[in-house]
This record gives sequence, structure tokens and C-alpha cells, in this order.
Amino acid sequence: MMELLAPAGSMEAVTAAVQNGADAVYFGYGDFNARRGAKNFTREEAASAVSYCHTRGCRVNLALNTLLTDRELPGAAEAAAHASDIGVDAVIVQDLGVARMLRQSVPDLPIHGSTQMTVHSLDGVKLCAGLGMTRVVLGRELSQDQIAYICQNAPIEIEVFGHGALCMCWSGQCFFSSVIGGRSGNRGMCAQPCRLNYGWNGRADGRPLSLKDLSMAGHLKELQDMGVACLKLEGRMKRPEYVAIVTGIYARALREGREPTPEEVEILKQAFSRQGFTDGYFINQKGPAMFGTRQEEREPKGLYAQARATYESGENRKEPVRMFALIQPGQPAQAAVQDRQGRVAQVEGPVPEEARNVPLTREKVEGQLSRTGGTPFGCEKATAKVAEGLSLPLSALNDLRRRALEELMKQREVPPRRRRTAYQPGVRYENQKEPPVFTVSLRTAGQLSAELLRLKPALIYLPAGEGAAHPDAVKRCQQAGVPVAVSLPRICTDAELPQLERDLVSVRELGITEALAGTWGAVHRAQRMDFQVRGDYGLGVYNSQAMKELRRLGLLSATLSFELKFPQIRDISKAIPAEFIAYGRLPLMITETCIIHNQSGQHTCGNVNLLTDRKGERFPVVKAWGCRNEILNSKKLFLADKQKDWQKLGLWGARLMFTTENALECAQVLERYLNQGKYQPNDFTRGLYYRDVE
Repeated sequence: MMELLAPAGSMEAVTAAVQNGADAVYFGYGDFNARRGAKNFTREEAASAVSYCHTRGCRVNLALNTLLTDRELPGAAEAAAHASDIGVDAVIVQDLGVARMLRQSVPDLPIHGSTQMTVHSLDGVKLCAGLGMTRVVLGRELSQDQIAYICQNAPIEIEVFGHGALCMCWSGQCFFSSVIGGRSGNRGMCAQPCRLNYGWNGRADGRPLSLKDLSMAGHLKELQDMGVACLKLEGRMKRPEYVAIVTGIYARALREGREPTPEEVEILKQAFSRQGFTDGYFINQKGPAMFGTRQEEREPKGLYAQARATYESGENRKEPVRMFALIQPGQPAQAAVQDRQGRVAQVEGPVPEEARNVPLTREKVEGQLSRTGGTPFGCEKATAKVAEGLSLPLSALNDLRRRALEELMKQREVPPRRRRTAYQPGVRYENQKEPPVFTVSLRTAGQLSAELLRLKPALIYLPAGEGAAHPDAVKRCQQAGVPVAVSLPRICTDAELPQLERDLVSVRELGITEALAGTWGAVHRAQRMDFQVRGDYGLGVYNSQAMKELRRLGLLSATLSFELKFPQIRDISKAIPAEFIAYGRLPLMITETCIIHNQSGQHTCGNVNLLTDRKGERFPVVKAWGCRNEILNSKKLFLADKQKDWQKLGLWGARLMFTTENALECAQVLERYLNQGKYQPNDFTRGLYYRDVE
């Protein structure tokens, strides 16, 4: 049966999830998880939670799914070692450096790839498998057919989200909260700017980025039939009553081989909804019907009281066991209990006496053994062998049963024996002394001019589709002696892969051998087609271990996360050449739903559409590959006058990222960075390089 994985933001929520039928729970630990705003767990609470869960047959996953700095990795390694020691069943990660650290320090602890890794294709799953992961959580934007294809061909387990909040942006690719407010979703501190008011034509009069919560009620059998290993419920920030309600409804439906009833779906709405639920991505119906907002409603006190009763009124969850007893003359009475995993606990009691009145019977002994009320166990069968004419007090039988179950409980709490070694950061690579060269990324071939080529950037990144459609642009670069690499779309599902592969074949024939990849599927895909790969900012490179892992994977270079400050960039050990974003409109979101079409009913992505927030800031919305949208920052990152601050950080490349600029502006910007011009944007930002990001 498909595993049901429930959220737990507190010990009370753990109890709520377990008592309502969760097969596994996941929670955070300290400051290293994607819900740092949740209560999270201390060491003692985590150990208590694992024991509680394992006694009741429930697995525990630990969320370590944020990007971490070099200074944070030792603390994360210590947390992971403690988690392994207390018996946590798996760790959920986003950061490639964290995965590398885990393989080194706790090699026997299973690793699951977080949805924050933006895995949305078979290529991405295969790369995660190659990194030693045993399971990966797919992006929530995939359709039924896409999930089914991945499940049929995946070398590791597949987990999908079944219920809870949906992010507007593909997970792991959202920088809205950090760029606008300094609180990073990749660091577990998302401020949810997507839930605020925005609009078009200068008015912030709607909620075009606020998706309804996901509900896969009605699709459980399909998911199970296609081979999904685990259904994940979202909600570590939610209260325990919510966890109890949602877990209970999905657990009963899965256990009984059915879908949640209309009445149960109505209860789910009462627990929490944003004007109902959506399954739009799964059924491939993306549009305005997927959007909704939280309405101010009175707390459903009666519903919450019923929910609390499910986990505050004793043991409602019973692990099946078998009880045995042997009562023979002249021998201590013996009792044993066995669980379904084969563990056996055996205890001895007093020697039975000869019966003076009513002798002990097999039926009486088996009846007493079966009375496991008040414990986490339920006796599915009791077997006793009782000699005739013997007597034993019922209190002695009860004591045998109690001690046997207590011993079994201790056995179930024993963590597995795992290897553990001290975390070693390893060799440091010296920073290069030369100032970085300038690279240029273009959105369209139309941004390429003779003037830009005359300025001789060290490398031009051109989208694969643009290179295939405009071979003349590639040839102009080559004739000017300027190297060209193709940039791959961050999001490309398996259904869209044939078109991308045709484009890549075309550009290969033009002599291009390098590709810029911003997601793990793109990395694997480009390498599979014999391109040399450069890593883009979408990979979330945040520490030295991630750089070393990219070197092991054979990448030529890596673009460091623009959520890092300059001192952090300087301190990263650069195992491969490192690039940073030095200019441009920083990407805030890449969305699966076309918000332009949602608003106007037309595909006007060729134009620059401006999304306005409540403060009057205007964010360009441009077309991304595959009929998606990319929301760009209202201000341009500009650092041409700050070159002393970044030229000595040990970087290979400083990238000028052109999006909404015309060909003339592109050349003017590069000229300014080469200290030959006077260009300066009207409104600009220094990005996050000078301020702390939570």
C-alpha cells in the first residue's frame, strides 16, 4: 500500500498524525529545514518522537531541506549524526552539499530528495539516484501522465504531494521572498509574498499568485496503481487538530481502498482551505479555477474538539501482535509476544500451584493475554499451552502480559546500528587571483548585436531554442571569436523533452559543445547528449561541498546562489570555476500556470507584461520555455560601480544577465562594466550581496 507521510511541527502533531494512521511523519530539527517558522524539535524531543513513532510502527523522516553555508554544515552534520543515532529512518535534503556531507558522515542513513530540488523529469530522478538517494519528491506541478511515466521508469522510490498548500513558483526556484524581503524560501523562511495583492495596469486589485490548496482526494487509486511509493501531506506550520483531521481522512481511505467521500472532503475544507481545493496540475487543467484565497471564517471548534479526542484519549492505534503462554507444573510460567517484524519478547513469572477449586484453562489464559487495552498493541491471536489442574492468579497473568509488551516496546525502540564518522570539510582550493571575466546571457537572439560582439565577452549563453531557430546568430558569434554555450530551460518535462532534444541536436551541428543547466534534470539531460555542462543559479550552490560534488559530476563551472553575501562567496572553496550574477533583473518566480492568460484570456507573452504590487512596484512578466511565466524583479541588479567589492572574491566569471533589455542596452551595459561607458539604470538594486538573508 502507498505510504502516507504526515507533517509534524510539534510533538503534539506527531501524536495526532500517528494516532490517526500515518505510516510515517516528517519534522524539522533546529534551523536546518524548510519550515524554520514551525516549532521544530530539540534533541530530546526528536529522540522522544522517534521512540514514540517506532513503537507504534510509524517511520520518521527528518527535514534538512534548506541551503546551508559552510559555517552551518558542521552543525547540520552533528544534527544528522544524532538523528542517525536515535533511529531516524531518512533525511530529506535540497542542498547537494548537505547530501555529500551525509554520505560522508552517516553513510547508512537513507537520503530523500526534497521537492526543493525541482525534480520534474526522469533525468532528474536518475541524477538523484546516482547521488545515492533512495527516494525523490516530485514537483507538485506534474500531470498524471508525467508522474506515471516517471514511476514506470524510475530506479528509486517516488513521492508526491497529496494535500496542502501549493507554491506559485516551482519549488526550489523561488527568490521572491528573499529578493523583496530578505527572507529566503530556500532557507526555510519564506514570507509568502504570493498570497498578497497584485494586479495589472498599475492596480494591485487581485490575488493572481494565490493558489488554492492541493487535494488529491479522488485520485488515490490512480496514484497507487501508477506506482507512487508515498503520498505526502503538507502542513508542518498547521495546528495538531488539522494534522489529525487530514491524516485520518486519507489514512482511512487508503486503508479501505477507496477515495475520500464528499462528506470527508467537506471536513477537509472546514479544517483549512482557500475557497476549496484544486487538482488542476494533476488533471492538466491549468487556469483561473486553480486560484483562491483564505476566507475569514470562525474556527470550527466542534470539529477540532473531535480531532483532539483522536489523539488525547489514549491509544487509538494498535500494532498487531501475537501472544503466547506456557503454563506447566513445576516450571515458571512463561509468556511471549511477537510482532509482525519478527521481534520476540519473552518473560517468566511464578511457578503455578495445584488448583484447589477452579483450575486454570487455556481459554482463560488466552483471554487475559488478549487484553492489551491501554497499550499501543492489539492482540490478533493468543495461543496458550496450559497443563491440567493448575492455578495461577490473574494478577500474575496480567503481569506477564504487561512485562512482555514492555519488553517488546523496548525492542521496537532500539535504533539500527549505523556507521558514523566525523564530518571533514576536506581540501580547500585557493581562490584565483585574476579578476573575473564577463559572461553574457541573452533571452533572445535579437539582443545580439555587432557592438556586443565587438566588446568580446568571454562567453555568451543563448537559449537552446533561440540558437536552433537563429543559426546565423551562432555563426556571428563564432566569426567574431566569441564562444557560445546554450542555456537550457530550467523546467522541461519528459513530454517536452523531444522538442528540446531537437534543438540541442541542431546547436551541436553548429559546433556548440557547452550547455548551461539550472536544474538537476537539465544537468543529466545535457550530459546524456554529450554536452559539457556549466551549472546555473537554479542549482542552489551555497557551499564548498556542493562545489566539490559538482566537480565530481564533471561540471565545468558553477553559478553561485545570488542569495549569498560577498564574504560568503569569497569563503567558498571553489573546486571548479565559479560565476556570479553581476547584472540584470533577478528572477523571482518561474510559474507553471500562465498568469497572463489567466488575466486576459490571451497569450500575450511576447510583450512585456507588468505585474503591480500594493506598493506600486512593477515586475516584468516574461515568457519562459514551454508556455510558462517568469516574474522578474522590478529593479535591475547593478554593480558596475562596485567592482572593487567583487573582483577579489576568487570568481572566474561575472555574468550580465539580459532579459528585458534591447540590443543597444545590452552593449551599453557590458561597455559600462568594462569601464568604457556611462550606462546606469534609472532604478537599481545591489541585490542580496550586501545584506543578510534569513
